[in-house]
Amino acid sequence: MKQEIIINNFQISAITKSYVIAEIGGNHQGDLETVKLMFKIAKECGADAVKLQKRSSYDLYTREMLDKPYEGRNSFGKTYLEHREALEFGLDEYKELIHYAKEVNITFFATPFDWQSADFLKNLDMPVYKIGSGDLKNTPFQEYVAKFNKPVLLSTGGGTLEDVKRAYNAIMPFNKELCIMQCTSTYPVKPSMVNLNVLNTYRSEFPDVVLGFSNHSKDLKADLMAFAMGARIIEKHFTLDSTQKGSDHIASIEPNELKELCNSLNDAYLMLGDGIKKPFEEEEKALMKVNKRLVAANNLKKGTVITNEDISIKSASSGLFPYEINQILGKTIISDLTKDEPFSLIQLTN
Repeated sequence: MKQEIIINNFQISAITKSYVIAEIGGNHQGDLETVKLMFKIAKECGADAVKLQKRSSYDLYTREMLDKPYEGRNSFGKTYLEHREALEFGLDEYKELIHYAKEVNITFFATPFDWQSADFLKNLDMPVYKIGSGDLKNTPFQEYVAKFNKPVLLSTGGGTLEDVKRAYNAIMPFNKELCIMQCTSTYPVKPSMVNLNVLNTYRSEFPDVVLGFSNHSKDLKADLMAFAMGARIIEKHFTLDSTQKGSDHIASIEPNELKELCNSLNDAYLMLGDGIKKPFEEEEKALMKVNKRLVAANNLKKGTVITNEDISIKSASSGLFPYEINQILGKTIISDLTKDEPFSLIQLTN
């Protein structure tokens, strides 16, 4: 089973380090220079990728929804159309961002919310595609994007296991590079709704895919727990200032938090180790004070046949371990031993 995807030469599997996506979404407030600054800072914080969201308003929304008044603290226009268009970038801006992402050495991609946006991103040869939770039940769209032959990240917020199975069955015949991401579609998500144990369900049901976690909580503990449970792609909403205008800022982490997350995930990868139980050289000094050995309980004369009464178990720097006691019981010592002197096999004979 493959259980691996590759994004811009970065191999991601159950045994690799985490792949961190800084989800910018609309937190740039429609300003191209802000996006570029966020790319740069995300890279400096240790993120592997940055992500935007691409919408074609007239293809995605009904006329009624586009004309709906949209006023309030987080609005960027009088109608929903004006609001959405204020946060969208066109072809020239995307080309500039692709160039800048290469300049700062960070992977850049976007979530298509509709068919035209998917084609728009395909024509720009995006390295990976995210299918948002809103399209978890949209199997025609899933099949369409899967055929782009690039890795697919599937978010599963608001869905059931049957929804995820249906999407899996739609994507896998066309594209084996799939990551299924646990997600809860609230902003921010309550701890009781994170439901990380779903990752165990996904691992059982979909053993041939990479697992991921799209976290809408500012809390970093959930990301570390998800990594320990097998999630290798971690997506986190990112902002320069969580007090800014915009609906996503409240569920987004700031640069210092993103840096802490990336550093902590790197440490978590090291902490997981290779699964082979073995002693480390650095342990020897500490264990020297506490490891128990077999030593003489009293002064013992040459020719003594060793019994339990002749043996004491104490901390010592050398000698036989207690589990080796049966190797010396009933044996005869060939030279005198003083009290607390460690036993060794070369001192004994049958």
